[in-house]
Amino acid sequence: MEFSESLKKNKDFQNVYQNGKSYANRYLVMYVLKNETKAGKNRVGISVSKKVGNSVVRHRVTRLIRESYRISEAHFQGGYDMVIVARVNAKGKSYSDMEGALLHLGRLHKIYK
Repeated sequence: MEFSESLKKNKDFQNVYQNGKSYANRYLVMYVLKNETKAGKNRVGISVSKKVGNSVVRHRVTRLIRESYRISEAHFQGGYDMVIVARVNAKGKSYSDMEGALLHLGRLHKIYK
């Protein structure tokens, strides 16, 4: 990801959950919070619960979300922390379904141009 970094620390995730704004659709929930980084980079965290499925299924969903973001990241505005949470319905969905869900949430948050 050229313009983005990963959210790794639990306190960063908690900060976005508590102070960020969230929108949801059938497959994903996205929390967004303006970050304080000087470079204007986005920081993205992906969370997939065990309710979604076993580790193979969870990692596939994670890869689909990450790739959807990577392909369209140039269209996202910079300077935000994002946490993307997969819902149980995301299990077994195609790449195009995930990409559509992610872009839909980006438009709802008004961070996708």
